[in-house]
Amino acid sequence: MTLALVRTRARVGMNAPEVTVEVHLSNGLPAFNIVGLPDAAVRESKERVRSAILNSGLEFPQRRITVNLAPADLPKDGGRFDLPIAIGILAASEQIPLPALEQHEFIGELALSGELRPVDGALTAALAAAKQQRSLFVPQHNANEASVPKTSRIHAAQHLMQVCGLLKNPQQLTAFVAEPASDDELQIYPDLSDVRGQHQARRALEVAAAGKHNLLMLGPPGAGKSMLAARLPGILPPMTDAEMMEVAAVHSVAQVNARALHQRPIRAPHHTASGAALAGGGSNPKPGEISLAHNGILFLDELPEFPRKVLEVLREPLETGEIAISRAAQQVVYPANFQLIAALNPCPCGHPDKPPEGCNNPQLCCNKYQSKLSGPLLDRIDLHIRVDALPIAQLQQPGGGECSNVVQKRVTVARQRQLDRQAAPNQDLRGRLLEQHCSLQTEDALFLQLAVEKMGLSARGYHRVLKVARTIADLAGEPLIGKRHLSEALSYRALFS
Repeated sequence: MTLALVRTRARVGMNAPEVTVEVHLSNGLPAFNIVGLPDAAVRESKERVRSAILNSGLEFPQRRITVNLAPADLPKDGGRFDLPIAIGILAASEQIPLPALEQHEFIGELALSGELRPVDGALTAALAAAKQQRSLFVPQHNANEASVPKTSRIHAAQHLMQVCGLLKNPQQLTAFVAEPASDDELQIYPDLSDVRGQHQARRALEVAAAGKHNLLMLGPPGAGKSMLAARLPGILPPMTDAEMMEVAAVHSVAQVNARALHQRPIRAPHHTASGAALAGGGSNPKPGEISLAHNGILFLDELPEFPRKVLEVLREPLETGEIAISRAAQQVVYPANFQLIAALNPCPCGHPDKPPEGCNNPQLCCNKYQSKLSGPLLDRIDLHIRVDALPIAQLQQPGGGECSNVVQKRVTVARQRQLDRQAAPNQDLRGRLLEQHCSLQTEDALFLQLAVEKMGLSARGYHRVLKVARTIADLAGEPLIGKRHLSEALSYRALFS
């Protein structure tokens, strides 16, 4: 048989479309051609595949080899097609039995020695293969992430010879099982009990964690803004299986595997980051920081130091929970349902009450500094709080507030109420669900109307006050939103009103 068909997967954003590698051997002068819209990396696979086959002790056929990557109109990029091309050549030259390929898919880059190197998007390929009820051969380094879906059947290999041996002896095929995370791999977050005072900030942190609300902290240097933000992950509720799968898929596409599977992602880009770094991009668009923070936290310290054009990138994802990246070659949509935590100083010097020499108008300086943040961006942040510096005497007092475990239990109970009621955190309430679950009594509705008009809030600000009030009621275990819940929610919008 001189024709072999091998199934593999391309990567287009978060999708893994099926690609059929058709390998045909014919008579004529030895040649090796790859067609099907390959990029430079795929065309160069000819040399990697030839050397890998020879260095594995196998025979490279001295015939005219034509490799077609179907569908022909789908761009193919990267080294992920090396392994399926090599398997196709070996099958077409009858060094591997063709029937052994029917229920398998293959991805992996080949070294010249025949060793398998990791590729990006192994998890999305495993999900797609599982839907077709096929097993997937992956490099050993990709095995852990590819085995995350419970329905997937993964075969891990370190060398081309190992793949050939398993295909020749199917009775030796066993599914890869990832080892459970050890205690050393579990990250312990800083505890909230380390924070002295700052009762309003601690309360706002709890509300933000319970409802997945965005939070902005304004205060002088050293007041504890970064310290508070570092302790937010420790009070967030555990991720659901669906959230865990979404996060793992994004990080697999981006080839970012530095975090444990069960931990929420925490991204803290420097203020010199570009708009493309936050949103994602490239000729073959990769996820940016906002997508890597999906179902987790995006912490932006020194917020006004970010270029204004970069910050404006956040506006649409904060509303829609996704980011669409359009390039000439392709358009992809990545999830970006993150929780924004931002911190800023009141002015460049950080102490408006003690302006430096030469500053004649501290208030003007503060207004100019804070005006770097646009109104529409501030409108999308639910909680605005001031974090003032504490007296040294209070910092020296022993003991702190509640520990993270105690607060996390309350947050988890409140979040579960939301999931039972509307299958989503309060921050994600939209349209009819918002009207249904944030309904008010006539007297409370009038109170909120007057407050919103007096504070000059927009319609978006009004809805976000309702969501925060719903979260405060959930923390209190009360089914209806009352006036005191609305009052507390409104207090978190007074800073920039």
